[in-house]
Parts: sequence; structure tokens; C-alpha cells
Amino acid sequence: QVQLVESGGGLVQPGGSLRLSCTASGFTLDDYAIGFFRQVLGKERETISCISSSASTRVYAGSVKGRFTISRDNAKNTVYLQMNSLKPEDTGVYYCAAPRRYYSANYCGNVPRDYAYWGQGTQVTVSS
Repeated sequence: QVQLVESGGGLVQPGGSLRLSCTASGFTLDDYAIGFFRQVLGKERETISCISSSASTRVYAGSVKGRFTISRDNAKNTVYLQMNSLKPEDTGVYYCAAPRRYYSANYCGNVPRDYAYWGQGTQVTVSS
């Protein structure tokens, strides 16, 4: 059974940092691009970042570029999202997701509909 589990969310003050983890079970992460998404109540799910299976392609939303870094450790079957200089507008539920299949080593899906397998989400709250 394909499963993704996010962890690392929590409450942090503005300017602080968090590292989210997305760990896969039931399949090997090596051949899959992984995306991170944010959802705020009443708004559409927003693409935050994506990393291709080879890690050669890394994409960031404009609102997080320069503050967030996505990386992967295939030996641990885990993708990380390092979030620095957090702002209140970064608050939301963060999800990771994988596409239905391998496309190419450089593939990164840009929108939520490009992804088939989703984690349960982890809450990130940035507040003083």
C-alpha cells in the first residue's frame, strides 16, 4: 500500500525555522518526484515546492523562494522541506504528494492534479 507521511509541523514564531519530512512506505521513493503543498481553510491547495526523482529539478513558489529548500535522501525514503525565515502567511496545512508513476528524471509536477498519492498533512502555524 502506497503511503506518504508528513511530520515536523508545529507552532513557530515569525523568523523561525521548521523542517518538514515526507516519508514513503509501500514503495521506493527513488523514482518519484515529490511535491509539497499548502492549504489554508477556504482557499485552494497551493503548490509550494517540488523535487524531481534525480533532484536535478527543484521548483519553488515565488512566495517561498530563497527561504525554503527542498531535498531528498533516497536511502531514508524521505524528502525534506527546510523552511527558514517563516512568516505568518506561511501558516497552513502542508501536504506532500507523489505522482502516479515515473515520468522522467527531471519531471516535476506543477499543480496538485499532477499528483495521485497524498499524505495526511501536517499543521504549520507561524505566530507570535
